[in-house]
Amino acid sequence: MTLLYSREHQWIDMGDPASCPVGITPHAQETLGDIVFVELPEVGKTFAAGEIAAVVESVKAASDVFMPVAGEVIAINEALRAEPSLANSSPVGDGWFFRIRPADMASTGDLLDEQAYAAYASSESGN
Repeated sequence: MTLLYSREHQWIDMGDPASCPVGITPHAQETLGDIVFVELPEVGKTFAAGEIAAVVESVKAASDVFMPVAGEVIAINEALRAEPSLANSSPVGDGWFFRIRPADMASTGDLLDEQAYAAYASSESGN
């Protein structure tokens, strides 16, 4: 896995340029609590980096899922739609939200590596 993270608490696996899964980070799912519903984007839809691509609802709140890089949605996780709790039990695994084909594999400048994201998430939560 070649994971990168956004400051909006999404992850993207940039390992396969033809199909990059996107999901919410463990930090995001812990903050949200038990996830009860996800609204996923349409396959074939394109988004700019930072655009709202999906919505996740938990027992605590609803939250937007932002596109970490510009690209086209090429698949959605139907298993997540049927069982939203996968985003809690396996946020960086079976709980991925959608797969994209990035418009530009080099457009990751605003994303963080694991170490930088961990520091960011820790500072944001006041730890």
